[in-house]
Amino acid sequence: MDKAKKTEQLKHIRDEVVELKNSPLYLYRKENEYFPVLGEGNHDATIIFIGEAPGENEAKTGRPFCGTAGKILDELLKGAGIKREEVYITNIVKDRPPKNRDPEPVEIAIYAPFLERQINIIQPKIIATLGRFSMEYIMKSYGLESELAPIGAIHGHIFEAELPYGTVTIIPLYHPAATIYNRATKEDLIKDFSILKKITEQLIK
Repeated sequence: MDKAKKTEQLKHIRDEVVELKNSPLYLYRKENEYFPVLGEGNHDATIIFIGEAPGENEAKTGRPFCGTAGKILDELLKGAGIKREEVYITNIVKDRPPKNRDPEPVEIAIYAPFLERQINIIQPKIIATLGRFSMEYIMKSYGLESELAPIGAIHGHIFEAELPYGTVTIIPLYHPAATIYNRATKEDLIKDFSILKKITEQLIK
């Protein structure tokens, strides 16, 4: 699929989410004049980063990872020599949950089909999950449930899954926001992004 076709299909997803009135987060979005946050980046990306749900800054702008966690993500990408504009960044849940609480199962169930479509349109070779919610969803969805463990045990590990378009490498990572509360995770993330960079170089040779 060429890039123009991918962009067209991603716009269809955007339009559907904008009108997703059966979402439990729809009214909260409208009441606060927030935007849904679909994703941002290269529609031919080798890497797709998947977070959990937008925060307030993201909902106000419609851009993923543009607040404090986004600055940390930018720093990690830069340190690994990965350009943000070359990757694609999104979340499972496309609307902000109240008070930045964790996404609820019903919310993940409503928004996850849009994520699946995004993945199959972009067709990345690497899926990097940010945080335990995206890690658990992706690994359960792609037949890796038996490999699941606490994120502290498997962050930076490499898994493979078969998707409709081919083999994809999955790497669970801490959410960048975790470094705000636990500085030790910053070193883990730096190491894991180094692994991510090496895998990317191997896959695009």
